[in-house]
Formats: sequence, structure tokens, C-alpha cells
Amino acid sequence: MTLIANRRSGMTLFSDPQCPQSHRSRIVLSEKDITVDILQVDPADMPEDLSDLNPYNSVPTLVDRDLVLYDARVIMEYLDERFPHPPLMPVDPVSRARARLALYHIERDWYGLLPDLSSGDSKKQESARKILRESMLSSVEIFKAKPFFLSDDFGLVDCTIAPILWRLNSYGIELTAQMKPISEYAERIFDRPSFRESMSDYESELQQ
Repeated sequence: MTLIANRRSGMTLFSDPQCPQSHRSRIVLSEKDITVDILQVDPADMPEDLSDLNPYNSVPTLVDRDLVLYDARVIMEYLDERFPHPPLMPVDPVSRARARLALYHIERDWYGLLPDLSSGDSKKQESARKILRESMLSSVEIFKAKPFFLSDDFGLVDCTIAPILWRLNSYGIELTAQMKPISEYAERIFDRPSFRESMSDYESELQQ
């Protein structure tokens, strides 16, 4: 994938190199080997044309010809439907609904903590760390049950979990012995070529 591009042809992703939401979109692009121009942007200095494309002036934003999409989940599901191989959502309605419910919980319970984890307020940070640790600990049996989250196959839920797990050290969270199934799951995800290819320079340096 092109991580920095100066042209605006075909498909383009406006992406924050430090943002987990942008990261999970990039994992899908990489997993499906989609040709895309990725424009790494500074959230403190957004490109002028982004506000013309996206009324929220937010990232990630995907431009595919005349279509403009924002919100990571919308982008990920669109890419999975437009490029169906390999599929990243289950085929049958029940399993698909369960995957969507898992996405809802992760976005609400884990991603919802990111503003506090990234804030400069030590009390908010510690409170968010505690909540995330407890949530992960309560999920250990789910991570133990299958090679991937609720599935034998890698999917959109894994694309969503991976950026959080990759950043745990930077959030001051350590996976304890009780969380070994999560550590083993993380290793499987991090070893995937698509995950390694999806990372920005900033993300590549997080665990060095």
C-alpha cells in the first residue's frame, strides 16, 4: 500500500498515523490487498479539502471515485462488501449479527475509553486503564474459545481489536498471566503480513 501519496486518483484514505480508528481501516485495506492512496494527515492541521469532503472534518475518510465515507465501521463494511475476497464478515445472518454486536461492544467499551487514556489527566487515565483491564479480563474465555474473536477466521472484529492491543503498552496496560489467551491471540494477529503492512511509521515504533 502507498502510505503517502501526492495524487488523488482512484481510492484515497485520509488517515491519522496515530489513530486506532484509522489503523483498523488500514488493516482491512491491507488484508484485502486493495490499491489505495493513503494520505497521512495531522489532526491538528487537517488538509483544506478534507472539510469539503467530510462535514465532520474527521479521519478516517475514504474517497472512492464519487463516494465519500467517514466513520471507521462504515468504511470497513463497505470495503468488505465491495471487495468480497477474503470475506471479513460471516455469511450467515446469525453469525453476522453476533459479529456486529461484538463490534458494538468493542467500540463502546474499549474505543470509548481512548479519549481518557490519551488525555493528560492522570486520574482519568488510571480510571480508564482499570476499566479496560477489567473488561479484557472478563473476555478471556472468549479469546480462548477460537483462534480469532468468535470465529475460526480473521474478520472485521479482529481488525478492530488489533489496534487497541498493539497500543496497550503506550496506554500503560500490561497483559497479565491471567490474560495469556489474549496475549496468544495478539501474537497471531501481529504476525499477519496484513497487520505489519498496515502500520504507519509511528505505529511500527510503538513496541520497539
